[in-house]
Amino acid sequence: MSKSFAGQIIVITGASSGIGALLSQNLAARGAYPIMLARSEDKLRQLSRNIKGEHEWMLVDVRDSDQVQRAFQSILHKHGQCDVLVNNAGYGQFERLEDASLDTIEDMMNVNYLGMVRCTKEVLPHMLQRGSGQIVNIASMAGKVGSAKSSGYSATKHAVLGFTNCLRQELAGAGITISAVNPGPIDTPFFDRADPSGQYVNNISWFMLKPEQVVEAIIRVILRKKAEVDLPFIAGAGSKIYQLFPRLADRLFGRIMNKK
Repeated sequence: MSKSFAGQIIVITGASSGIGALLSQNLAARGAYPIMLARSEDKLRQLSRNIKGEHEWMLVDVRDSDQVQRAFQSILHKHGQCDVLVNNAGYGQFERLEDASLDTIEDMMNVNYLGMVRCTKEVLPHMLQRGSGQIVNIASMAGKVGSAKSSGYSATKHAVLGFTNCLRQELAGAGITISAVNPGPIDTPFFDRADPSGQYVNNISWFMLKPEQVVEAIIRVILRKKAEVDLPFIAGAGSKIYQLFPRLADRLFGRIMNKK
């Protein structure tokens, strides 16, 4: 077991399932003290039973500023530190804009973007005072390249990346690492809500990342204090082509990308 994380307090939002749950298990096994935040008490209790190593969990809805504030106040009072914050909470719902509910679009922005902002605002003064820490924002390749039926979700991830890049510049020289992890589609329960028909998953199953791949990438980002990583590599390369030649990329790759 790697001791690189020994004694580190690592807070993970959206920890009750998918990437957040697997990351919590891996960090605990490597000697970290993960604090898992999520809304589902049943899922958190089940996860806690399966984790080997010290840890704790808290019921927190990142849409609720008071809950977020109380949680981080409790964490800092109890432990005196937060070494790493992993902003992982988020969800997607894939629909054409004319069919999408405005309430759903607002809620995705509230969870995926503002939830991250709320948690970051709570932990940042502590990290600035210590002159150390790391904030890892789980964004998405959808934050770099848009596709049909994901306008609401993709906009939230564009916001996450814009926030991350600005914060990295603001905190240059402060001793705090600001990181973004941008995965493509991952084989997790995310698609139970995003794609209930299963059509999108069937169309892109050959391209989907395994959760273990993404978790290992997040762990490397923390250990190496990397600013950003795109997954898989081919998707990162494609996003760069898209940024340089957006209209050409639409013509070349539009049909491949629009599988929802």
